Amino acid sequence: MATKPKTQYVCTECGGSVPKWAGQCPQCAQWNTLVESVIEPAGAGARHRGLVAAQALVMLDSVPTETVSRLATGSEEFDRVLGGGLVVGSVVLIGGDPGIGKSTLLLQALAHLSSGQPVLYVSGEESAAQIALRARRLGLGEVRMPLLAEIELERICAEIERARPAVAVIDSIQTVYSSQLQSAPGSVAQVRECAAQLTRLAKQLGISLVMIGHVTKEGTLAGPRVLEHIVDTVLYFEGEQHSSFRMVRAFKNRFGAVNELGVFAMTDRGLRAVSNPSALFLSQHGRRVAGSCVLVSLEGSRPLLVEVQALVDSAHVPNPRRLCVGLEGNRLAMLLAVLHRHAGIACYDQDVFVNVVGGVRISEPAADLAVLLAIVSSLRNRPLAAEMAVFGEVGLVGEIRPAPRGQERLREGAKLGFPRLLIPQSNLPRRPLEGVEPLAVERIDQAIEAAWS
Repeated sequence: MATKPKTQYVCTECGGSVPKWAGQCPQCAQWNTLVESVIEPAGAGARHRGLVAAQALVMLDSVPTETVSRLATGSEEFDRVLGGGLVVGSVVLIGGDPGIGKSTLLLQALAHLSSGQPVLYVSGEESAAQIALRARRLGLGEVRMPLLAEIELERICAEIERARPAVAVIDSIQTVYSSQLQSAPGSVAQVRECAAQLTRLAKQLGISLVMIGHVTKEGTLAGPRVLEHIVDTVLYFEGEQHSSFRMVRAFKNRFGAVNELGVFAMTDRGLRAVSNPSALFLSQHGRRVAGSCVLVSLEGSRPLLVEVQALVDSAHVPNPRRLCVGLEGNRLAMLLAVLHRHAGIACYDQDVFVNVVGGVRISEPAADLAVLLAIVSSLRNRPLAAEMAVFGEVGLVGEIRPAPRGQERLREGAKLGFPRLLIPQSNLPRRPLEGVEPLAVERIDQAIEAAWS
C-alpha cells in the first residue's frame, strides 16, 4: 500500500511554510495566503538550484560593457513597455485577467518575429488547432511558426534545447509541471520549480523567454512572489471589460524604465497600438462643463493627458460617500481636509465622486491639484478656464510641490491644445517655452483663484 505523501501549507506571498493551516501566515502576517503543498523528497530538483551556470571570479572594472541587443516585436507600444524591445536572454512575466489579450498580443509579436528569428510558442491551455483558429482570425494564418502543445517541463526544455529559438513563449506557467515533483500543476512548488528551470535554461542559451501568468481575484500574479524576483521584467495587462482599450504597464524592468505604459485598442484583427493615447483619455465635450479638469500626467517616460472628473452632491446620509475610480481612495480624504483647512472650502456634508476618464490608473502625487480643482469646479458649478491643464502635488500645509520632468509636461500640454498650464512655482521654466503660457502658484488658495481668473 502506497504511503500518503506528506503535505505542508506554503504562503503564496512570502513562501513561508507551516505544518498546519491557519488563517494568517505567521511569517508575513497576510491573511488567507496559505495553500496546501506536497513536501518533496530531499534532492528533488537540487540540480536546478542555480539560475545561471557558475562562472569564474572576475573583477568589476575588467568586465566588458556591451550594448544590450534587443528584438523588435512589431508593436511600438509593446516595445516601449519593454524598454525598446525584447532583450536577448531576458525573462518576461506578463499577467492579466482572463480574456484581456495576453495570448493575442504575444501571438502577434511572435508572428512578426518569426520572419527573421526562430521562435517557439508553447501552449499548455489550448491545442494547436485552437491557436491556429485564433491566428486565422487575426490574419496570421499564413505565418510559419512552430507550436508545441505540452505541459510537461522536461519535454518543453528538451524541445527548446533542440530548436534553440530566439524567442519562446510559455502560455501559461501555471499549467506546466515537472515529473520530478509529486504536487499538481499550479501548486506553489510546481510553479516555483518550473519557473526557475525555464529561467536557468533561457539564461544559458541566450533565449528571450516570455511567461504568461494567471492573476488572483485581487489582480496580482498568482503563485509565490518569488516569481517576480526571478524574472527580469514584470508586465500587467489593465483595462475595463466593457472597454475596447487595453493598457500594459511595467512594474519591474531590469532593462528599461519602470511604470512605463503601453496603450492598445482591441479590434477584430487583434491588438492595435494607439499612437496618441492622450486623445483616448480626454472627453470630447461640446462646451465647457463643471467638474472636469485636464491633468498632465507622466507614465514612465511619456507625458500623458488625462481628464479627471468630479461630482460633488449633497449627502443624504450621516456619512458622506467618498469614491475614487482610477485614483488612490485614501488620498482623496486627505486632499479634502487640505481643501477645507487651507482654502476654506468644506465638503463634509457632500458626497464626492472622482473618476479618471478612459479607465487609466493614476498613482503619482502630481494628480492632487487636478483632483482638487475638479472638486471645486463641481461644488461651485463653474467650469475651469478654457484650454487649461494642470499638474502638481498638494502638501498637508497647503503648498503646491513640484512634479518631476515639468518641461516635458508643459510641451505635451501645449502640443495637444492646452497652452495655459497651472503649475507649481518650482516647475516654472527659466526660459519661455514656445506656445506655453504657464501660471505658477505656490499655495492651494492661489491655485483656486488662478484657475478661474
